[in-house]
Amino acid sequence: MASDGGAYRLRCSLLGHGQDVRGLTRSLFPPGGFVSVSRDRTARLWALDGLNRGFTEIHCMSGHSNFVSCVCIIPPSELYPRGLIATGGNDHNICIFTIDNPAPLYILKGHKNTVCSLSSGKFGTLLSGSWDTTAKVWLNDRCMMTLQGHTAAIWAVIILPEQGLMLTGSADKTIKLWKAGRCERTFTGHEDCVRGLAILSEMEFLSCANDATVRRWQISGACLNVYYGHTNYIYSISVFPQCKGFVTTGEDRSLRIWKKGECAQTIRLPAQSVWCCCVLDNGDIVVGASDGIIRVFTESLERTASAEEIQAFEYELSQASIDPKTGDLGDINADDLPGREHLKDPGTRDGQTRLIEDNGKVEAYQWSVSEGRWIKIGDVVGSSGATQQTSGKVLFEGKEYDYVFTIDVNESGPSYKLPYNITDDPWLTAYNFLQKNDLNPMFLDQVAKFIMDNTKGQTLSTSSEFSDPFTGAGRYVPGSSSGSSTVPGADPFTGAGRYVPGSASNEVAPVGGVDPYTGKLKELNSSATEEHKLTEDDLTILEKLLSATCNTSAETPTAQQLQTLWRAVNWPEDIVFPALDILRLSVRHPTVNENFCNEKDHVHLAILLKFLNPKGKQANQLLALRALCNCFVSQAGQKLMMEHRGEIMTQAIETKSGNKNIHIALATLTLNYAVCLHKDNNIEGKAQCLSVISTVMEVVQDLEAVFRLLVALGTLISDDTNAVQLAKALGVDSQVKKYASVLEPAKVKECCRFVLNLL
Repeated sequence: MASDGGAYRLRCSLLGHGQDVRGLTRSLFPPGGFVSVSRDRTARLWALDGLNRGFTEIHCMSGHSNFVSCVCIIPPSELYPRGLIATGGNDHNICIFTIDNPAPLYILKGHKNTVCSLSSGKFGTLLSGSWDTTAKVWLNDRCMMTLQGHTAAIWAVIILPEQGLMLTGSADKTIKLWKAGRCERTFTGHEDCVRGLAILSEMEFLSCANDATVRRWQISGACLNVYYGHTNYIYSISVFPQCKGFVTTGEDRSLRIWKKGECAQTIRLPAQSVWCCCVLDNGDIVVGASDGIIRVFTESLERTASAEEIQAFEYELSQASIDPKTGDLGDINADDLPGREHLKDPGTRDGQTRLIEDNGKVEAYQWSVSEGRWIKIGDVVGSSGATQQTSGKVLFEGKEYDYVFTIDVNESGPSYKLPYNITDDPWLTAYNFLQKNDLNPMFLDQVAKFIMDNTKGQTLSTSSEFSDPFTGAGRYVPGSSSGSSTVPGADPFTGAGRYVPGSASNEVAPVGGVDPYTGKLKELNSSATEEHKLTEDDLTILEKLLSATCNTSAETPTAQQLQTLWRAVNWPEDIVFPALDILRLSVRHPTVNENFCNEKDHVHLAILLKFLNPKGKQANQLLALRALCNCFVSQAGQKLMMEHRGEIMTQAIETKSGNKNIHIALATLTLNYAVCLHKDNNIEGKAQCLSVISTVMEVVQDLEAVFRLLVALGTLISDDTNAVQLAKALGVDSQVKKYASVLEPAKVKECCRFVLNLL
């Protein structure tokens, strides 16, 4: 066992990247190593060298056409027993690498802006966060679901240990908890952009932000602690093994080590932006910074760098220029500063800074408890001498840029903000800026010249691969494996095309029977306002429609009857339910179904969806759900339901807190979707359906509703390994097990057995 030195010291400095190191993660293979990513567009795998003190780069990966922002390891699987490496970049893509090939295995496309955070979970799931304000859940090479709700860039994502739970942190200053793809809770408290998240336990997590604080949260929503110490943005946070403290890095040139809720040690680095950190299994800390150097720090005396290496590091640190405008050292007045004799007094705590004036120069020193001395951390100058190319730490609308210029087009008009990265084309940026702000195109040359003059023509080396700046063409697009296996449209449990209670027919389940509804309609019509009141002729017309659609007459519904029905469906919410009941029965008839489904602009569907408002009347919610279920009776109805699946399912799930009849109707709607999705093999649709099943199973109590959800689940995952993996990742299997011991009705237990066998 290596001896413990108590304080962290430099272990080694690693050169290799040509630009800022923006992301780090420990590797599973080789053990003890890690992966780094950089603005130089590469990812690099580092392994322990033979001396057990340093690391050697063993693998360099390229696939992005712009900065690489983040990295994570996808755990081993049968197909890839050594796991995979996922990287996200400013080219909006996610590259997936094996550990022995420099080119991507495949590329995930779908985000519309920089991918700046990644997290992997069980069963091959991957969570990504982007400046496009969304997070996406991926399984292998497919996007399973998109998490929408944040109003600004998502800078941090993490998959929690409990299956189906995910966290996202955003520039909108909030953190959101997602369960099975739905936002369950929003955490507020940070006063600026949330930049990092780390898991403490199944019930607790940490967050860090641009407000220079770290917060400790319970999953339930409570903020347990706020930790102060940093003096500028905190970019990254990582937890020690067994959760014995954590480390943070930020824009104040520091790595801070936290133990028992206190900042136990501060290590300054000779780079302004310390972008990222990760903790290795042995407790050593790896950090990446804006100078492109990776540094590893250790508590172990055996792994500590040689005296010469530490001296070189301290010399490099002493030569750094500190800009007082960053506020890292507080307000500085050189005339009031003491001289070098001030350094004879010991410091009072680790990381304490002291400024002295020596021959007209202001120098900064930091107290090291472990060394028992003041270590010079730089010269304080009027300006750091650096440009804003210190790696895009300028935030604009929650996104990160190298520059954000203020443009005054004319003296009397407003000022406009123009964000710019040095890899951007100045002419294209100028053109987009003028278009966005509706400014005269005559300014194009002037704005482009302004950009080039003020960036001094700085660019990063560009890829030799051609890439069209307008369309992004020229990049590898993975082939979609369109398996043409013809899957029958029957559900694998009953063989039926849809679930039909008490029937073995292949027809859709029309929910509800035939009863005289016109009596209630007439009663409520008498209390309707003149604007909505129906005439006696109208009521007779609706009676004939009900008769025609319920097969008690040989007549076909007429256009006049349908027009009258739609007028009734537009009644006020408190009296509309009899009209909705007639609609849910009538929509089974081919003529009514065709009229409903082929209507231009789908106004009638929009009317029906508004009744699913969770604050509305439960009777209306129930009847609207039943009407939607009965739409599946025809091909035209199935087509309409599938085209509007996202909107319908999103609205339908809002009724989950309703009564048992609503739960049964919601389960039936989900089952009808499951059969259509099984037939089409639509994986994104299946992901949404699985999310609904998981959400509803949390609240449902009626066993008939449970049974239909189980049949829907079995239908979705049958013959589809991706759907099986996603269901496991969402924790659906643990929800199913709750019903495995149900004795009556026997069909629930039997269905559980089938589903668990598939899982």
